[in-house]
Amino acid sequence: MADRDRVADLLARIDAAADPDAAEQLATYFQVRPGGYGEGDRFVGVKLSRLRELVRPDVRDPIAPDALAIGLRSPVHEHRLACLVLLAEYADRALRSADTARLAAVYDTYVGDIDRVDNWDLVDCSAPKVVGGYLLDRDRAPLYEWVRSPSVWRRRIALVATHRFIFAGQTADTYALATEVLDDRQDLIHKAAGWMLREAGKRVDEAELRTYLDRHAARMPRTMLRYAIERLPVEVRRGYLAMGRSRGG
Repeated sequence: MADRDRVADLLARIDAAADPDAAEQLATYFQVRPGGYGEGDRFVGVKLSRLRELVRPDVRDPIAPDALAIGLRSPVHEHRLACLVLLAEYADRALRSADTARLAAVYDTYVGDIDRVDNWDLVDCSAPKVVGGYLLDRDRAPLYEWVRSPSVWRRRIALVATHRFIFAGQTADTYALATEVLDDRQDLIHKAAGWMLREAGKRVDEAELRTYLDRHAARMPRTMLRYAIERLPVEVRRGYLAMGRSRGG
């Protein structure tokens, strides 16, 4: 079966697993309502755990990355999510096997339709492996372009991609990108930045995180600060929260 036909078959399997009740729940959770961050999206009602089962044959026998663009351009959220799960799996395998051509093909497919990665679950399941994996040993300039974008999703991709760097013991971009969004107005960005800061402190160097917080806690959005300090001792957390309150945060 041709790759494009395999993608069409995957999307049909997803549609066959649709659950209207789950679709309603997911639409509420991901704020499809007018004015919500997911406004205009369409859910058919297939949860991530079920999607992972449905894509399993295509993990074992990979589809050409560029063919997955068909699913990325679908108006159905779960279609896009399934294709992003596959791209993340392919990127991870390519990185581990040092298959640079395959890794580049996955990244190019992703960036070619980056505006279809347009909700936090789509970003979080894909950005670390696809973007972070590809840029691990490359120029990270795209992250600094995206973090300054008006698109909340590009900004979140830039931040969450650094999770892969953190696992490699590299934290400089996490701290630099978090500084870029200290004045961001979006709670989804505050959460992403705080999450990455917490991971940097937990997995690499807590002292480095504390040094960063000493410098920036008084300016950090409240949510970002709370996420960042989650793993620190109680008394230390209280001190940083007091710094935030001192500026009315």
